[in-house]
Amino acid sequence: MIQAVQAVQAVQAQGARVLDLLAAKGMLRLKDFIAEDIEPETLSRLVRSAKVIRPARGLYQLPDTAAEATHMFAEACILVPKGVICLTSALQFHELTLQMPSAIWMAIEQGAWRPTITYPPLQFARFNTWAMTEGISRQRVENREIPMTNPARTIVDCFRYRNKIGLDVALEGLREGLRRRKCTPDELWSYAVKARAWNVMRPYVEAIASDAA
Repeated sequence: MIQAVQAVQAVQAQGARVLDLLAAKGMLRLKDFIAEDIEPETLSRLVRSAKVIRPARGLYQLPDTAAEATHMFAEACILVPKGVICLTSALQFHELTLQMPSAIWMAIEQGAWRPTITYPPLQFARFNTWAMTEGISRQRVENREIPMTNPARTIVDCFRYRNKIGLDVALEGLREGLRRRKCTPDELWSYAVKARAWNVMRPYVEAIASDAA
């Protein structure tokens, strides 16, 4: 009898610990809970009772967590830890576009394994080694730091991928980036030369910079 009571108390303590961790961290993976000596069955029990939800395989959060774009960015970075938020998703975060992309754009390295994830919806772009490291900032989202291209890199990448996202989106990002002074022509030039996109960007940068002068 005493052992049964102790077992129930242990389960309850684990459940309370799960809720405390999620309240503090926002989202955690199964392996994060295992590292805290929390058993998978405890998580399953909380999911069945609707105290915890599982938006994607191996990912857990509280049911009242806001489903905003930035929240989904954090989810994506947990599920693809080596990925980088980029293109229209980064434009949206930096407030350089009115576009609301239907999927999160995430960069992964050339040759890297492409994850199969149904939620959140993801679109992948493959970047070479320098593009996965230069111009990458760490943005604070829900008590986490997520990797994202900075404004200048984002705009350059949008021109590189203009056939996929549209030239109008790249131009919107460029106009807003310069108008709001979130980047400079020199910063754009620096990244665009490395990305071999300056010949395409140059007339637009010069025209918009001239209009803003």
